[in-house]
This record gives sequence, structure tokens and C-alpha cells, in this order.
Amino acid sequence: MKRFTHRAVLLVAVIVLGAVIAQCGGSARSIASGGYAAASYRIDLVQREPGNREQYDKIDENPFIAVSTNPRSTFSIDVDRASYANVRRFLMEGKAPPRDAVRIEELINYFPYDYAEPDGDAPVALNAEVGPAPWRAQHRLVRIGLQAKRLDLGEAPPANFVFLLDVSGSMQPANKLPLLKRAFGLVVEQLRPKDRVAIVVYAGAAGLVLPSTPGTEKGKILEAIEGLEAGGSTAGGAGIRRAYAEAVANFIPGGNNRVILATDGDFNVGVSSDAEMVRLIEEKRASGVFLTVLGFGEGNLQDAKMEKLAQHGNGNYAYIDSPLEARKVLVHELGGTLFTVAKDVKIQVEFNPRRVRAYRLIGYENRLLRDEDFADDTKDAGDIGSGHCVTALYEVIPVGVESDVAVRSVDSLRYQDVRSEPRGDSGELLYVQVRYKTPQGERSQLLSLPVVDDANAAQSADFRFQTAVAEFGLLLRQSQYRGGADWGRAAETARGALGRDAEGYRAEFVRLVDQARGIELAEGGGH
Repeated sequence: MKRFTHRAVLLVAVIVLGAVIAQCGGSARSIASGGYAAASYRIDLVQREPGNREQYDKIDENPFIAVSTNPRSTFSIDVDRASYANVRRFLMEGKAPPRDAVRIEELINYFPYDYAEPDGDAPVALNAEVGPAPWRAQHRLVRIGLQAKRLDLGEAPPANFVFLLDVSGSMQPANKLPLLKRAFGLVVEQLRPKDRVAIVVYAGAAGLVLPSTPGTEKGKILEAIEGLEAGGSTAGGAGIRRAYAEAVANFIPGGNNRVILATDGDFNVGVSSDAEMVRLIEEKRASGVFLTVLGFGEGNLQDAKMEKLAQHGNGNYAYIDSPLEARKVLVHELGGTLFTVAKDVKIQVEFNPRRVRAYRLIGYENRLLRDEDFADDTKDAGDIGSGHCVTALYEVIPVGVESDVAVRSVDSLRYQDVRSEPRGDSGELLYVQVRYKTPQGERSQLLSLPVVDDANAAQSADFRFQTAVAEFGLLLRQSQYRGGADWGRAAETARGALGRDAEGYRAEFVRLVDQARGIELAEGGGH
């Protein structure tokens, strides 16, 4: 009772505060020194609504860094797209998403782009583009893109899949287990004779529902899936151990050995904390088995936990909010979701101090690496699947440009001067390097690309669309770096950069921007 009372008091206090703010000016742009719009209090309340147990890790946005003292930026790639589908779910329900549910890099990476594929033996190709930052015209945006080789799935290595399915009581709603069954039916339809599937389920305990079965027996696999019912608590740790044991028992050397975990992430029996689950997954990834995590449902979505599992398990994370999203992830993007072509992919960017005064990586806050990690082949990093493209945006302040943003630099050193005179100006803005390993490899390979800023070059439709998505994300997060970001411009830019939108993803985004703008205006957020 005491816990409930404290929660109720907190809820009432925040509501009263919102009312006071409204009396004092409606859509006040800042409260105390926080600089957040009044709407942010309503956004954060989504996570504290009675009965709502959704969890998101706090995101501390990357700052602007001075090139004079920190010329390198290093991070692990991220091909997760869960944030976009989850944000869409909130907006379609007429709600603003929690700020920390908005991971801008995942919004950008949700969409396919027309990047050139690798033309040699490398499984990935590297490209870049530079243009203006719409929300701060004096700044520049640098787009770094990676395109993975597209496998002919008919020729791809045989797959040893283990479906690890949550059938606990929390999975009963229609957008959980029933939707999960439809989604996995789509995977079964695409199995080849050389593929195999086992099914492990977990509720109060974990058990093997279907031993490893060849892809020729689709009816038997589908029957096992259709017979699943939800009930009981959630022994996720035991399920993960059983699934990996099954994957190892049927391991195919040189094949695609993968556990596909489908859950709302609500583990509550046995090993369950984020730290315990991460240690378990790190232990199991040494077996050579990859991991795909599919999130379902709402109300108790453990987004933070599922993202960590995918990140530490040589895998990826997607959120399935509808049959259409299931088809996107598990049919249209099956190769990228389930067939890895490069692992431990890391990017390092070195900025030219004669051209760039400061830079900020947009997103990827939980993927940052130390500079020395780039050449360390023991350091785990992200993986990229067949046909996937990965995009990162840097906002840079050119040398000689005045800007109103704070720039972080390291304190001066006692024994040495970190600022050294740069070499002769090559005209390059920055230099990009990428390290990757083959799926079975242990030694990394290196790609590199110098990037020059041609102020007269026209921007591609892909670049313009990416700036619109980034602007949308900055507004949804009410980012301190949003500058002059504007809903109307984001929608108009995206509308003019639809390109070849065969599946209608970009057109849907334009509608989503309009939906978000309506919600924010209704809540008094301004812009």
C-alpha cells in the first residue's frame, strides 16, 4: 500500500505542476534550468501510467566535441530498427512516446537506401555524403553509409534455427502470442529443405516443444507453433540456456546457427536482471550461435533488456507491432534479419582540424567505443546481415563558423600539449575507417574512405530523407540540440524525397510526422 501511495502522490504532484505551468503560460518552453517543454512531463508519464511497466534506458545525448582535443570518434554499428516501430505504435495510439524510447539512429536505419553494393570480396561497401543541417543552417551534416552484400538466399548456408518463444501469461493479448504465431508462420514458409528448426518455449519452466526438424516438414513445424498457449510466469534465463543447448547440439559448421527469441521481455523467474541476462548471453555467444530478438506487445515491453540481449549476443533487435511489420522484418528483410554477412563491425572517424571545429554523432549513445577498441579484435561490436544498410549522421561545426552550441573539450594536461599543428590541408573534411570480421572469422579486415565537402554538390534523395528523419527524432526527443527543427519542414523534406518507395515506408513516415505534430500541438509543445 505504501508503494502505491508514493506513486499516486508523485502522479498527482506532476499533474499539479503541469496545471501550474499551464496557468503561467501554457506551452512554456522551459522549466527551471532543464530547457524541456512542458509536454516532456506528459511524455515521461507514459512510463508511469498505472499498470504500465515498459522500461527504457535513459539516453544522454552525445555532445559536441572539440576536434582540437578529440579528433577521433569510434562506435559500433547498430542495425536494430525496433525504436521506429515502437514509436509508431505510440503515435498511432495518439500518444507521444517516452523520450528514451526514441533512438534516432534506429529511426534512420529503419528505411532501405540506395547505396552501392560491394564490388569485390568485402561483404560491405562504404560511402559518404555531406550537406547542410536543416535545423542549424551554419552547420554541416555528414552521412556515413555501409551497404552489406545481398546473398542469394537459395545459395546461402544452411540454417539451424531455434525458435525460443515466450508463452508466459503476459503473452496472452492479441498483439503478443497470436501475432507471434503469424510472424513465425512467415519464417516457416520460407524454409528450405537444407534448413532445420527446433522450438523451445518457456513460461514457469523451459521445455522443448519440437526437436530439430528439417524444412521439408513445414506442416509439422506450423502445427507445433499453432498449438502454443500462454500461461504462467516467465523463466527466460532457463529458456535461453535450453535454446542455446539445442542450437549447439545441432550445430552446422559454416552454417547459419541462430536462436530467434520472441518475447515482451518480461523475465521474472530465475536469472532476470539486465546484468545477469547480459552475462548469460555473452557466455552463450562464444558457441558461435547468433541471436535475433523480436519484441511484441505493449504495457510491459522490456525494451532496454531486449536491446541489451541483442547487442551482447551477436544479434539484432526488431519490434513487431503488426502483421505488416512482421512481413517487413521476416519476409522482405529476411536475409538481413537472419543471415549475418559481417560481425564485430566498428567505425572510426578522424576529423581534419583545419576544416572541422567540433562534431556530434547523432544517436548511437549506447554503442560508443574507446578509440583503442577500434583495432582490438577481442572487442565485441555490431553485426550486419545480408542486404542491410547502416547509416550514421554527424553534425559538424566548420572552422570559422560561429555557433550557439556548447562544445566539450578535455582539460589541459600538465606534461604535454594535446593540441598539435595539423599537417598540410588535404581538403578532406574527415577520414572514415571500418573494421569487420567474416561470420566465422576472428581477424578483422579494414576499409577506409576520405571525405571531402563539396558545398556546391546537390544532395541525394536518400540524404534529404535522412535529414528529415533525424529532424523528426530531435523533435520527438525534445533534444537540447534540436535548434530550429520544425515539424512542417521535416514532413515537406520527406515528401520531396520519397524516391523509389515500393513498399510505402517513406510515405507512411510523412503521415507519421503529421500525426506527431498534431499530438505535440494538442499537448502544448509548440513548434
